Amino acid sequence: MKSRLVLPFWYRLTWVVAASDHVRVLGVDIVSDLSLDRHVNNVSASCFYRLRRMRRIRRSLDKQSAITLVHALVSTRIDYYNSVVAAAPKTTTDKLQCVLNAAARVVSNTRKFDRGLSQLLHDDLHWLDVPDRVAFKLIVTVHQCLNGCAPNYLLNHVIPVSAIV
Repeated sequence: MKSRLVLPFWYRLTWVVAASDHVRVLGVDIVSDLSLDRHVNNVSASCFYRLRRMRRIRRSLDKQSAITLVHALVSTRIDYYNSVVAAAPKTTTDKLQCVLNAAARVVSNTRKFDRGLSQLLHDDLHWLDVPDRVAFKLIVTVHQCLNGCAPNYLLNHVIPVSAIV
């Protein structure tokens, strides 16, 4: 009687895994050189698509409805995982800032070269610029960690400097 080699099930599978130059993890595109250009370009393209669609129906909306719609469809995409762009170069955050500026123009129903966009962003809409939004989000997260209000997966990794010494 011949003995037959019995292989486990996982060994019998014939998968071929091809190397890729990028990976998508939780909605963030990470390229092999760890630049965020692909992620920022995808977010910008998605937001600009939504803003173009909103521009068409802007006449039918009052200002508060437009703000709510922009916040739901654009601001949340800019803010989602924006902590990964914390140390990104200015060219990367400028692309997201262009999206935020376009969103402000949709809300205010102004055109691209109209004046007063900075005043509209900061004074009327109370929106921060993209680098400031990122810094604010990180500061709030650290504050929550230090006060024990953050999720456990963050609390376990944040140690106050006074506890180390």
